[in-house]
Amino acid sequence: MGTEHYFSPQPGKPEVRRTLEVELDGRTRQLQTAGGIFSPDGVDKGTAVLLAEVPPPAAAGNLLDIGCGWGPIALTLGLKSPAAAVWAVDVNERSIALTNDNAASLGLKNVRACRPEDVDPSLQFNTIWSNPPIRIGKSELHELLLLWLPRLAPGGTAWLVVQKNLGSDSLQRWLSGELPPDYSVTRESTAKAFRVLCVRRAD
Repeated sequence: MGTEHYFSPQPGKPEVRRTLEVELDGRTRQLQTAGGIFSPDGVDKGTAVLLAEVPPPAAAGNLLDIGCGWGPIALTLGLKSPAAAVWAVDVNERSIALTNDNAASLGLKNVRACRPEDVDPSLQFNTIWSNPPIRIGKSELHELLLLWLPRLAPGGTAWLVVQKNLGSDSLQRWLSGELPPDYSVTRESTAKAFRVLCVRRAD
């Protein structure tokens, strides 16, 4: 891999936006995308599996998308739960701008994309959906997940999609051993070489 990735804060190439036509929450949407971010050409396979497999998010409270890209997960959360506050975090500033602009184009005033450090550390989340950035490396991924998953609200759930050949089973075991005792980690489904994991915090 080169020195620049979709998880670089500042993509090296100039931003050239283009229109992306995708289906989110059962309708075709016209959104904006650009190079230098994760999956700029559409909804990637893992995210598509996640969106097809998860139950509806909490109707209210705080919802979170970890690693938002141009916004497919965060926008879907916002469309499905208009009364909730949706937080979309990414280190890539181009992704943050695209997600905020795409949310505005859909009239989603409840979606805010920002850097992780700009989220109030006291916030707890009722629902977390994520296609986590596995390719940032194991230690970085573990650090990322341990930043957010312990912030589930009591009774909250996190849904993660991970490719089987990129360590979904070992990640499930690791999470089970690292998270507090009131958390459970289960494999909920398998589809198209992906596993969907559910992390639950007890009430």
